Amino acid sequence: MKHRYGAHSTYDLKYHLVFCTKYRYRVLTGNIATRAVELIKEICSTNYVDIVSGNISPDHVHMLISVPPNQSLSKIVQYIKGKSSRKLQQEFEILGTAPLG
Repeated sequence: MKHRYGAHSTYDLKYHLVFCTKYRYRVLTGNIATRAVELIKEICSTNYVDIVSGNISPDHVHMLISVPPNQSLSKIVQYIKGKSSRKLQQEFEILGTAPLG
């Protein structure tokens, strides 16, 4: 068990997150999945969140993250989902079109 340290605290807060794509479309494959992983890692490191483990499937993402106690979990999820979704839709035109089935 790895503890993290703050100025006046020792903590080990871990959360298991699961995100699903809209309508569970199976779009997280190939280059899109690779880019999604890169974006999620970048967003987490910017917000001092450690990714303990993770897995990306075609229609959902599993993550076990360690979050500092001064960070709100809801804000972290908002940043991860919002920023990664926006960037992926900008970079891959196929994600902004009609349903893929």
